[in-house]
Amino acid sequence: MTNQVSSPSGNDQPLEDRVNNRSQRPTSDVFKTFMASAWAPDTSPLPAEDPAASFAATRRAALSAQFPGERLIVPAGPAKVRSNDTDYRFRPHSAFAHLTGLGVDHEPDAVLVLEPTDDGAGDQGGNHAATLYFAPMAGRDSSDFYLDSRAGEFWVGPRPTLSTMSARTGMPTESLDLLENALTKNSGPQALGGIRLRLMREVDLNVEALVDTSRINTGQDLEASDALDNELSEFVSELRLVKDEYEVAELQKSVDATIAGFEDVVRNLDAAIAHQRGERIIEGTFFARARLEGNELGYDTIAASGNNATILHWIRNTGSVSEGEVLLLDAGVEAESLYTADITRSLPVSGRYTEVQRKVYQAVLDAADAAYAAVRPGLKFRDLHVIATTVLAERLQDWGLLPVSLEEALSPEGQHHRRWMPHGTSHHLGLDVHDCAQARADLYLDAELVEGMVFTIEPGLYFKNEDLAIPEEYRGLGVRIEDDILVTADGAVNLSAALPRKPEEVEAWMAKLRS
Repeated sequence: MTNQVSSPSGNDQPLEDRVNNRSQRPTSDVFKTFMASAWAPDTSPLPAEDPAASFAATRRAALSAQFPGERLIVPAGPAKVRSNDTDYRFRPHSAFAHLTGLGVDHEPDAVLVLEPTDDGAGDQGGNHAATLYFAPMAGRDSSDFYLDSRAGEFWVGPRPTLSTMSARTGMPTESLDLLENALTKNSGPQALGGIRLRLMREVDLNVEALVDTSRINTGQDLEASDALDNELSEFVSELRLVKDEYEVAELQKSVDATIAGFEDVVRNLDAAIAHQRGERIIEGTFFARARLEGNELGYDTIAASGNNATILHWIRNTGSVSEGEVLLLDAGVEAESLYTADITRSLPVSGRYTEVQRKVYQAVLDAADAAYAAVRPGLKFRDLHVIATTVLAERLQDWGLLPVSLEEALSPEGQHHRRWMPHGTSHHLGLDVHDCAQARADLYLDAELVEGMVFTIEPGLYFKNEDLAIPEEYRGLGVRIEDDILVTADGAVNLSAALPRKPEEVEAWMAKLRS
C-alpha cells in the first residue's frame, strides 16, 4: 500500500492554495529551523555601476525637465502567466528599461518613481529625485527563500539586494513594501497644495489601482488624469526617437548576433528541406542563436517559404521548405539590454535565384538602395516610403502589371502598386522592434531625420498564389529586404551591411556556408 499525503479536504482547502498541492512541502518546525541554518554568508563586494546607468540618468533628467512638480511613476510590470502557475520569462516594459538602464537582470513588479523637488534640487540638477522600488532578495532565514516559487532564491536563483541594485543603477532603492505610501503621499489637486501624479498606464494593474484610488480619494477627475498619463506615455516614447551612444552600440550587438543566426539557418537549410515542417527547423535554428548570444527573440520569427512569404506576418512557421522556392526570413536577436535587431533576407532555397526571382529581388533591392541613398538629416521620415515605393511602382509598370498609368498609380487617388507592397517601408527600432510607437505623427512620420535615429528600410513585393491580376510566373513569390539604418551627420550607416544583399553575393554566401 502506498503512502498517502495528508491534506485538507477538497471542500475545506481554499481554491488559491490548490495550485501548491503538487509541492508536498515539509511544514514541521524542525524543518523550518534546519532550513534557516548553516548557510554561508554573502561576502561578495558590491557590483560596479552598469554601463547604461549614466545614460539612463540623462534620460531621466530630460523626463524631469518635461514635467516639473509632478510625481512620475513608471512600472516594470508584473510577471505574466503562460499557463496555470507557469510564467513567461520576464521582460520589463520598455519605458522602464530605458529610464533605469536595466535589461533582463532585475525583478518583476519593480517601479521607478520620480519624486518632485524644488527646481534644480533634484538628480543632476533637475526637478526630481528618482527611487527604484522592488522586492529585494528574501533572507535565507526567511520561509520565502524556499517556499516562494516565483521569487524565492531556492526556486529561481539569486536575486539582488537593495544595495546591489543601488550600486548598479546609481539610484536609491527601497523595498516594494514602501511603494504605496510613496505613490499616494501628498497626492491631490495642485491647487490645494497636492502633488499631481502621472503614470505609465497599461503596464501594472496593481499600480494603476493604487494611483486611481488615490486620485478618487482626493477628488481628481479620472478622465483628466488619463490625459496626463497619456502625455507621459507619449513623451517617454518620443524620448527614444534619438538613440545615444550606448543604445547604438547595443543595437549593433543585436545586429551582429542576428547575422550569426542567419548564417546558422543557411548551414542548416538541408535539414529544413528534408523535414515536412521545414519552417520550424528554420525558426528553431535562429532561436538557438538568440538564446545563445542574447536574451530572446526581439519578436516572433517569420520563416516563410514559397507562398507563405506573401503573408506579411507569417509566424506559424508550419510549412515545408522546398527547392525552387524563396525563403523569406525576418528575424532579430534581442540583446541582454533588450535592444533588438530587425533584419530580413529573401533566400533562394536551391542556392540560386530563378530568372523571375532575381528580377523581383533586384527590384526590391533597388527600392531599398534608393531609400538608403536618400537618408540624411533634414529628410522627412515619410519620404523614405515614397522613394522606395516609387521605384517599385516603376518596376511594376515595366513588367506590365499596373492596370493604370504610373502617374495614376502613384497619385493619392490611385495607389494601385500598393496591392503588392501594402506595408510601410520604415519603422523606428530600439527596445521595441516597432519602437517609439506612441510618438506623435509630427515627431515620427512627419519629422525630419536627425543624427542618432535608428530605423529599418524594408521594401517588399508579394505576389500571392491566389492573385489573378498577375501572370502565373510571379505567383507564390514574396521578397522583402530589410536593414537597420543609423542616421549620421553625413548620411546613413547600414548596421546590418555585413549580411549580403546583392543577389550574386547572397548566392556566393550561401554556397560557402553550405559547403
